[in-house]
Amino acid sequence: MSGQSSAFVGSIPEWYDTGLGPMIFTDYADDLARRAAAAAPQRVLETAAGTGIVTRKLRDRIGAGATLTATDLNPPMLDVARKKFEPGERVEFQPSDATALPFPDAAFDAVVCQFGVMFFPDKEKSYREAHRVLARKGRYLFNVWDAHRYNAFARITHETVGRFFPADPPAFYRVPFSYGQIDPIKEALIAAGFGRIRADVVAVEKRIPQAAMFARGLVYGNPVIDQIRARGGIEPERILEAVTGALKAEFGADPGAMRLQAIVFEAAKI
Repeated sequence: MSGQSSAFVGSIPEWYDTGLGPMIFTDYADDLARRAAAAAPQRVLETAAGTGIVTRKLRDRIGAGATLTATDLNPPMLDVARKKFEPGERVEFQPSDATALPFPDAAFDAVVCQFGVMFFPDKEKSYREAHRVLARKGRYLFNVWDAHRYNAFARITHETVGRFFPADPPAFYRVPFSYGQIDPIKEALIAAGFGRIRADVVAVEKRIPQAAMFARGLVYGNPVIDQIRARGGIEPERILEAVTGALKAEFGADPGAMRLQAIVFEAAKI
């Protein structure tokens, strides 16, 4: 990953974890961890692990004797992730690029990646790297967000932020929600050598206890805040207030309710 679309640094990791984690990541993390653990892998690699939301659930689900390696391009994200584990839990954290993994061939039984592929500048290379480090019959499990029309929270945030900068709207919220086409992803996985590919559209109905807290994560918990500050002239708190109001208008006053939708892929090294 490179550029502003993937620079999760500064105060972003904490807001990502507390503001966005419980709202849009936790349910899908549990889904991925359950799928990964079903085959009882003994050596598990997580790429784009972020603040350890999936990592925690993987460690809770895979066997006690299994090893887990969590990687991310951004060390500050892994710093937050480490705090979720006690000594002796058999989790190794290592900064690394998912398109150039520093591991030998056939080193893992499963590779897991939650909402990270969309940010990889060379997605096909990331698939080849996942295939390379998997042992024969190993499984690659990852998810991607479906489009804005299926995830209104992202559309609302993108449009609301953009209205403050009509001449140069921040583009961050286009990136994670523009890679949800199933067939091209399946073709890329096949080209990388994978087989037995399965794609599931997974929808989640989610309660929003506090729109303001969710909005703070949406504004401050990802690189859109850096794009806002780089343009200048508008206090981020004004944008936060506008996003909060837009969320309430769409999903209802606290507590509100929204629908999320993602696509989960499972593929095997054959």
